[in-house]
Amino acid sequence: MFRKQLLYITSDALCAYDWNHGVLGPGHVFPASAAGLDGFAAWLEDPQAQRSGVPAYLLTDLIEEDFQRQLLPHVRGKAGRALLERRKQQLHRDTPYRGSTLLGRESTGRHDDQVLFFALTNPSLLQPWTEALEHLRVPVAGIYSTSLLSIALVKKLSIAHEHLLLVTQQSGGLRQSYYENGQLRFSRQTATIALDGVAVNIALETEKTRQFLTSTRMLARGDVLNTVILAPAAQIAKLELLCDNGVEVAYHFIDLQLAGARVGLRQTPALADELLLTLLGKQPPPSHYPPGALARYYHFQRARKTLYGASALIGASAALWCAINLLGGITDDGATQRLAQETASYQERYRSVMSTQPPAPAKTQNMKVAVTLGQMIASQAPEPGRLLGLLSAALDQAPQVALSQLHWHAGQAAARAAGSQPAQQQQQQQQQQQGGPPGSALAGIPLAPPQALRLEADVAMPNNDYRAALAAITAFAQTLVRQPGMQVTIEETPLDLRSSVALSGKSAAPAPDSHARFTLLLAWQP
Repeated sequence: MFRKQLLYITSDALCAYDWNHGVLGPGHVFPASAAGLDGFAAWLEDPQAQRSGVPAYLLTDLIEEDFQRQLLPHVRGKAGRALLERRKQQLHRDTPYRGSTLLGRESTGRHDDQVLFFALTNPSLLQPWTEALEHLRVPVAGIYSTSLLSIALVKKLSIAHEHLLLVTQQSGGLRQSYYENGQLRFSRQTATIALDGVAVNIALETEKTRQFLTSTRMLARGDVLNTVILAPAAQIAKLELLCDNGVEVAYHFIDLQLAGARVGLRQTPALADELLLTLLGKQPPPSHYPPGALARYYHFQRARKTLYGASALIGASAALWCAINLLGGITDDGATQRLAQETASYQERYRSVMSTQPPAPAKTQNMKVAVTLGQMIASQAPEPGRLLGLLSAALDQAPQVALSQLHWHAGQAAARAAGSQPAQQQQQQQQQQQGGPPGSALAGIPLAPPQALRLEADVAMPNNDYRAALAAITAFAQTLVRQPGMQVTIEETPLDLRSSVALSGKSAAPAPDSHARFTLLLAWQP
């Protein structure tokens, strides 16, 4: 986001800055009074500046800020979050501006979590400014603490001390923040006693802070407290005279001009406020303190921009799709015209070639029809090969059956004559009686015609066992009828079982092995 409103809040004033394209503008100071609130509201409503939709970032520099280090059982998930919230309420019950950060875990015992709890203990200092922002519907992105934001400043300045005390002179007073291995453990703010612009009480306040850290066991006895003081170059020489290194305290000084260059400021700041505001404007972290309902307009703004972005993306995708379809249509039209031209060219060449050929005895269309009919007849004309293959497979499964005669013909099976006249002669006689050759259906047009096969065979009868012969004939017929499209009719059997025929014979005397003749009619539709 290119524009931001950075609001630096102290106990007695608010200083407002415009952040535009990475550049921090001049500050406008509004005292904590009715006139200051009116001036702040007028500054927000300035029609020329157009700040109504610009998100605001609140940076607090208050003396009423509490830091407490607590040990909590290492619990994760929903139960851990509930435990953390309960402890926040127990420690800071009277303020909604409270937060926590995990410092690490204990190396001994239960390995409990080391948690730093922090809060703004006097929310009434923020209430007039937040009510003005709420009334004007200014989107508030977050509420931040200068103490917690100084962690990023320590990283920018590449200060690597195990026990570090960062001393900065800010609008709210003298800020002293203690870091252990780069993590904030404690911070306090005191009033500045200045003489010719130099804070003459730095050494005294540093010693008080060291004693407090030692008494609370955050700093062990014998550990050296490296105190880094940010000050203008003109004051460093005077501060060196006031701050003497001791056994447990070592002082270091950093020029504000060098710190501003590390952070990215173009001009040298007079206080550390602008360093922190620049860090906040460039890379704002998640809000240190929950803004609550104050952030709803910011969430509305982000949701609205997300919808606008999604709509723009959908619109761009639709426009791209339309352009691709339009280009595809133009390409297809060109290809269609090219194909039409090629078709006309080929037709012209065909006519020119055909005009030089001698007259054909038949038309091309007739020749095409003749070729098609020839292919149809070749593929669908009746032939006994497939039917004889089915019969051969059935004979392999019936060794007691011996084939005697076959009569095959296309079409429906002809009725069996009374004598011994062959079936082919009977079919010829039927055709002569009907007065013409077979129709196109027998030639395989348009579908393959049915086929009929009448076979005469002998079945072995050991000891003249007619029952075994009839069983063998029945099994042979059942083997054939299992083939798809096959119908089997037993026309003659070795023993006539009709009720109108008398049975005769002798079963008492043994009989030699013999054969019995039977006839089957196979009707097959390919």
